[in-house]
Amino acid sequence: MTSLVGVEKGWRWLGVTALIFTLFLASLFMTAVDVYAQRLPRNETLYKAGLQWGPPSSFNPFGANVAWPINNELLIYETLFAYNLLTGELDPVLARSYEWVDDATLVVTLHDGTRWQDGAPLTASDVAYTVSLGDKYSVNFSPIWDHLTGVHVLDDRRVQFTLSENAHKGMVLNYLTTIRIVPEHIWVEIEAQEGGITQFANLNPVGSGPYRLLRFSPEQIVVERDDNYWGKGVYGTPAPRFIVHPIFRSNDAGNLALERAQVDLSQQFVPEVWKMWEDRGLPVSTWFDEAPYFIPASIPTLFINVHKGALANPLVRRALAYAIDYERIAETAMSRYSPPARSSMIIPVGVPEQAYFSEELVEEHGWRYDPAEAVRILEEELGATKGPDGIYVLPDGTRLGPFTVQCPFGWTDWMTALEIVAESARAVGIDVRTEFPEQPVWNDRLQTGNFDMILNTPAGGYTPAHPWLRFRDVLDIRGVPEMGSIAFRNWNRYENPRVAELLDQAAVATDEAELARIYQELDKIFMQDVPAIPLMYRPWEFFTYNETYWTNFPSDDNPYTSPLHNHTGVRVYFNVRPAQ
Repeated sequence: MTSLVGVEKGWRWLGVTALIFTLFLASLFMTAVDVYAQRLPRNETLYKAGLQWGPPSSFNPFGANVAWPINNELLIYETLFAYNLLTGELDPVLARSYEWVDDATLVVTLHDGTRWQDGAPLTASDVAYTVSLGDKYSVNFSPIWDHLTGVHVLDDRRVQFTLSENAHKGMVLNYLTTIRIVPEHIWVEIEAQEGGITQFANLNPVGSGPYRLLRFSPEQIVVERDDNYWGKGVYGTPAPRFIVHPIFRSNDAGNLALERAQVDLSQQFVPEVWKMWEDRGLPVSTWFDEAPYFIPASIPTLFINVHKGALANPLVRRALAYAIDYERIAETAMSRYSPPARSSMIIPVGVPEQAYFSEELVEEHGWRYDPAEAVRILEEELGATKGPDGIYVLPDGTRLGPFTVQCPFGWTDWMTALEIVAESARAVGIDVRTEFPEQPVWNDRLQTGNFDMILNTPAGGYTPAHPWLRFRDVLDIRGVPEMGSIAFRNWNRYENPRVAELLDQAAVATDEAELARIYQELDKIFMQDVPAIPLMYRPWEFFTYNETYWTNFPSDDNPYTSPLHNHTGVRVYFNVRPAQ
């Protein structure tokens, strides 16, 4: 017995020793990583965060779970153009210009001297090959072929896009800003491999951009400037020799690194970001130096099931719209990063589409936070009476609720917004209750139409096709399957016969005054029928920077490029400079 105890103690000692040795090796490894990272000169290295949240496994622009920078930035693979959020125009990247030969023919001309990082020339054939992959395979830009009938090489510098009937020009232009052009001489061989273009990990990507992949690990991804970049004569040379993306486990870790100047540029949600400079005096800034701090570019919207019970009545939906405290949502849920939402599917501030917004239309046909008006609609227009529990009942005996409003659990800003919706509704006598399922459950309910009210962002991001794309996603029933089947837009299956005609007119209209008229007519339909309620505005991307080591980031006072990480955001690296 004694010997067995001794053996057990011996094994325990060996186990503890092994654990200590393992931790010692791990500490040596982490020290080696830290030391290696410190070998990158700080005045030549820009650190950024918020675009990679797990160990990288693929750098394939056609694959799933694509790692930074392929998933966002034009550092390795480039597009033909880059969307400029400030101007609404397409800025040159690989291409120098485009021309509409006629309504169905678009010709794109490349810059002279474009080439791949392996030295091979980049020609119109590479462009045509890349775009054609979307017709051959199911990839993220395949929908461009809903608007094209062909893409043809005219010569080494020019490629022609032929549009289909009723194609939306803005959608075609949008894809010219998002399709990463790849070298045909490399990818034709990848096509022939098992798994094809979507399964290839592409761990040694060869692009045309100003940076090349240097190394990656579960902790960080590092790219190094390509001093043979074809675009030096056109765009100059980026200032940082290295760009490093640390991979944090949470927003809190990334935000702490930003605060400590271990991150220079961040695309993360930072609660009450203004406190970094107002309370702590840190050299941290955003696009605007006061609320809303970022440029609004999307509209998280409350979709109402227009086919379900009392919610099928537009007057009930209008009463609900008047009940919601939009200013409180902007102040709390959005941490003052959003002005109070207006009753329009057009963003009224900060982005090019604001030119189509009509204040007069909103005043005449829209709504605002006005609980007294909500009660007036319920009592005078609907003839509802309040029950002993404080909830209104329609003349036919239909009680206004309980209605469930939902978004995914853990989406804290949305959850807070919906708590305000429910509280505001109950305050005027509409019984609304929150539910926060896991994201897959929420997504299934959203797409199948299995909800009373649900929060989602129509046409998220920002493109040359906005606000057309948002109106389509909210109002257009064409191509949307019936309730119970999977839908990717118009989740409440709202229908109005006038919408399709107006959208088709807008798709081909070129006169700005005519576009404004069409969009405002669509907006009037939206306001009168209230199929959905805008709750807040969100930036396309958060753009927060610390100027301890790098300065001259773009801002509202220095708007040399859009506050983006994607698209024209690549210009940031050509304009920043070391602080010391």
